[in-house]
Amino acid sequence: MRLLLPLSLLALLSACSQHPTPSQTIKSEIDPPVDTASVTQVSFDEVQFREDIKTLSSDEFEGRAPTTRGEKLTLDYLTQAFKAIGLTGANKGDYLQAVPMVSYTASEAQEVNLAGLTLKYREDVVLGSRHDNGGVDIKDAPLVFVGYGISAPEYDWNDYQGIDMTGKIAVMLVNDPGFARPDSGLFNGKAMTYYGRWDYKYLEASKQGALGAIIIHDTAPASYPWSVVENSWTGAQQDLVHSKEKQAERVKVEGWITLDAATLLFDRSGISLENLSDRAANSPINLPLKQSADIQFANTAEYANSYNVVATLPGAKATDEHILFTAHWDHIGVDENRTDDKIYNGALDNASGTAGIMAIARQFVHQAKAGNPAKRSLTFIATTGEEQGLLGSRYYAANPIYPIDKSVAVFNLDSTNIYGRTSDYTIVGKGKSELEQYLIEALVPQNRVATSESRPESGGFFRSDHFSFAQKGVPAVFAGGGSQPVDESTRAYKARMKEIMKGCYHSTCDEYRDDWDLSGALEDIAVYYHAADSLANSSDWPGYYQGTEFHSLRAAKSTESEVTAKLED
Repeated sequence: MRLLLPLSLLALLSACSQHPTPSQTIKSEIDPPVDTASVTQVSFDEVQFREDIKTLSSDEFEGRAPTTRGEKLTLDYLTQAFKAIGLTGANKGDYLQAVPMVSYTASEAQEVNLAGLTLKYREDVVLGSRHDNGGVDIKDAPLVFVGYGISAPEYDWNDYQGIDMTGKIAVMLVNDPGFARPDSGLFNGKAMTYYGRWDYKYLEASKQGALGAIIIHDTAPASYPWSVVENSWTGAQQDLVHSKEKQAERVKVEGWITLDAATLLFDRSGISLENLSDRAANSPINLPLKQSADIQFANTAEYANSYNVVATLPGAKATDEHILFTAHWDHIGVDENRTDDKIYNGALDNASGTAGIMAIARQFVHQAKAGNPAKRSLTFIATTGEEQGLLGSRYYAANPIYPIDKSVAVFNLDSTNIYGRTSDYTIVGKGKSELEQYLIEALVPQNRVATSESRPESGGFFRSDHFSFAQKGVPAVFAGGGSQPVDESTRAYKARMKEIMKGCYHSTCDEYRDDWDLSGALEDIAVYYHAADSLANSSDWPGYYQGTEFHSLRAAKSTESEVTAKLED
């Protein structure tokens, strides 16, 4: 694989060296190696970037929930924008790809009794069902503690060993054993594996034949507070449409219980949840609690298509080879049960990422019109249903408009940097593929260094749309921002803005602000642009390093250490 960028790009005068203010346009110049009078200029229009974020996250768009009026407005906006930019509709000229969805809505009036405890919906427990038979009516279902709810042969771990879960409800811990014992060598230490994700846990419980699956929420290992569960898992819950046979295999009820309520539940069985959690972190465990559950609530199902927006800039030579950019346009929508602000605007998450791929698209089209088209095609996918479990990207990966084996790489944008410029650059799940080296090289002109995420226990690599493509073997990155502000004034601004935005993840206060410093976001976008531009003008096919989950699907030609050595030379 070609690993070194052209010398002209390494001579780039980036925004980092210009110390722009938030109101300036980020510009980078590429100096040719010989003719210094000729300069190709790369610009990202901050005014347009802000306008896209502001519009998509306005109250008019009603929180952009799939299959709502907010979706229709969003699709119209993105379609017109991609058309105006100069991109071609990827779906035989159409910009939309239908994603068949079903929306399940559990009643707010839930009767939940676990181990003799009457639990309050939202306050103690949040439950739902992905079945369309009208509701849940469970009586006297045995409760079984199944540790972390993991069956992982490669880690010699099976919390379901020797137990028949038929007719039983699995109660399990969030995350995986590596979080509780980071120095033990279990799993991936503090960095969450896919086995720690809630979607895996529900699917594994279903595979084991369980009647239900309930995860015990704990803020630290979950990486988010109970309010995120309350806001994200109540109201309509979308899923892809599955066959009746596959739907029947799903647990009848799934959801979350607070740590306090779970502690009381285990006390009813004469067991300390804290002690049992310690045991579960050391070795696989399953233990009947000698308690049962009664759960009743109505559940409705509505079927409707949602849509991905997919647009392409055809390559000048290898038109059948595609580099993909993804960002999810959806958010949580409107919660009519709230008495205050009802709209989840989703400005940071993820109007900002959607605006980011639009900015990158504009730049590639500009370069093509200036006589510098990319050799490979560039495809931009604004996905639906990410907040509901990566639905749009999962659907595209399973039903690609362009063949997966012709998809070279994926660059994913999700919640861009609103906290000012940084001297470092975070690659989530760093160390997985050769694709990362393109980002690392594009950082050189900005005098920045690549780092791993500061909280690998949050499982960020498995929580956004790039993961859907990684599961198919396509090298995919999720990167941007950093933890080190470039100077003290930026550090002070970041501290102030962090306090303002505290608690706004998946909450109604995630709204656009005119005082956001987007200079760091624009620098990050420039990194993605230059990395993709280099790859688009090469014949390289990056792969996953040996020892990663996806190596067998598309193998790297080099090891990470070999690549690093070449870069250092």
